[in-house]
Amino acid sequence: MLIEIRHVTTYRYETPVRYSIQSLRLTPPSFDGQDVTAWTISAPGFETGIGYRDGFGNIVHLASVSGLHDGITIEASGIVETEDRSGIVRGLTELAPRRVFLRETDRTVPDKGIRELARGVSNGKVPRNVLDCMHALMRAVQDAVEYEIGSTHHHTTAAEALAAGRGVCQDHAHVFISAARIIGVPARYVNGYFLSGTLAPSEAAHAWAEAWIDGLGWVGFDPANGMCPTERYVRLAWGFDAGSASPIRGIQRGGESEALDVRVEVDQQSGQQQQQQ
Repeated sequence: MLIEIRHVTTYRYETPVRYSIQSLRLTPPSFDGQDVTAWTISAPGFETGIGYRDGFGNIVHLASVSGLHDGITIEASGIVETEDRSGIVRGLTELAPRRVFLRETDRTVPDKGIRELARGVSNGKVPRNVLDCMHALMRAVQDAVEYEIGSTHHHTTAAEALAAGRGVCQDHAHVFISAARIIGVPARYVNGYFLSGTLAPSEAAHAWAEAWIDGLGWVGFDPANGMCPTERYVRLAWGFDAGSASPIRGIQRGGESEALDVRVEVDQQSGQQQQQQ
């Protein structure tokens, strides 16, 4: 499937900013089942910035702006060809050992509720069939956290989302990751894009989780939609949680009352299907 993507992020400030620098994880990788056929990034200072891979293997670009400015616009767009690999990840540049993905973060610290959720699918121990256990966990998270746009925010933790019983794809992924790590299964967060078609409501900018399965490697699980990633998914960046996998992170000097606007368009190249955030 050929998927066309346009991702535009705009920052506005009430008072001028003297200097800003943005760390951009906006370049999708090519690997088995995902081939980036065309991709461009437009951002102030992008052409003179540096590029590198972070500790996870993500492609990162730094873009900085000097001089007074009251806003910046960052646009990434291109075409990605995808195939359904049943969520199995192969051919990806991997830099971090899988054991680091057992590490807790502020967003994924488990509480009693998450521990009970994990115990319900594993009986409190590493299961013999980890793949079946992770599928069961995916269904359990989907049942426990109702999809509701606007019910949480960027810093909502897995424990908070589970206790509230509602959230978005970020929260589903965090709850899954937190519970999987309790069971002893390395799990990581993935940011990307999703062409929803007729599936359950979801944002064009999407997030899901991956768990390590011996004999298969990393396998994707999307609790928000109750399925493993298919050809409708485009991977962008990955990390411990939403913070470390964020497409854009930045700092600035000066500027007050930041206003953020993000618009994502994901289309099948034929134009037959479209979803906008």
